[in-house]
Amino acid sequence: MIELEGLPELVDPVMICAFEGWNDAGDAASSAVGHLDREWKGEVFASLDAEDYYDFQVNRPTVTLHGGVRKVTWPTTQLSAVRIADADGKGHPRDLVLVRGIEPSMRWRSFCNEILGFAHELGVELVVLLGALLGDTPHTRPVPVTGVTSDPELAVSMDLEETRYEGPTGIVGILQEACTHAGVPTASLWAAVPHYVSQPPNPKATLALLNRLDDLIGVRIPLGELPEDARAWQLGVDQLAAEDSEVAEYVQTLEEARDTAELPEASGEAIAREFERYLRRRDPGAGPYLRDLSGP
Repeated sequence: MIELEGLPELVDPVMICAFEGWNDAGDAASSAVGHLDREWKGEVFASLDAEDYYDFQVNRPTVTLHGGVRKVTWPTTQLSAVRIADADGKGHPRDLVLVRGIEPSMRWRSFCNEILGFAHELGVELVVLLGALLGDTPHTRPVPVTGVTSDPELAVSMDLEETRYEGPTGIVGILQEACTHAGVPTASLWAAVPHYVSQPPNPKATLALLNRLDDLIGVRIPLGELPEDARAWQLGVDQLAAEDSEVAEYVQTLEEARDTAELPEASGEAIAREFERYLRRRDPGAGPYLRDLSGP
């Protein structure tokens, strides 16, 4: 571990993590954390020692030239601090710890322990892990985002599902279990990326993750040009699909399956959640009022 500037003093911090690799279809999750870092000008304060966790034949270092001087950049995981003076639009401060890197090649338990050490020292109140997976979902429909946790109480209080997954897992799953065993409240958000258009970037999936994160932690996230990028991405995929009748037919099959599956659940709750987010961005005081109207 390399502390670059010492540990910052933070207010009610939430740690948000994403890792490139197996848990990051379309680079949607790592792009979401990268977006937060850019929009809020995160300050890097620590970097995990690349020598401890990465196989450099798998994740190669890169060489760049700056003013004629060669510089080697090693694959690693960095931690940044984001300070938000008005997190919810009502003058309440809340800070974020952004953890962004590459899924480690080795020593996963030590890797998780290092991140947990930072979480304890910084007084992190909640860890949110972002991931993206390939799925049978059409690009023309809203991106499904699933929020899961291993904590039954957190599932109720934050409207999450209790995880029931069994099978191979990546660093996101391992870190979630490590946090749970350490008593740190933890949730993960997963976006489904169409498997037939899996190449990065996928701004539509990134946008969906950020919108769900906004709901989860109550921090108004500036979206910048991301909504327009998402629209342009979908238009581009529409054009590509229209050029191939088999792809267009397959997309239509996915649309019909998705629409049929969602029909019984097309309640006012999902619509109210989207409308509340819209109003909250326009008027920070609209959220509680809308919840009063929508019932208990």
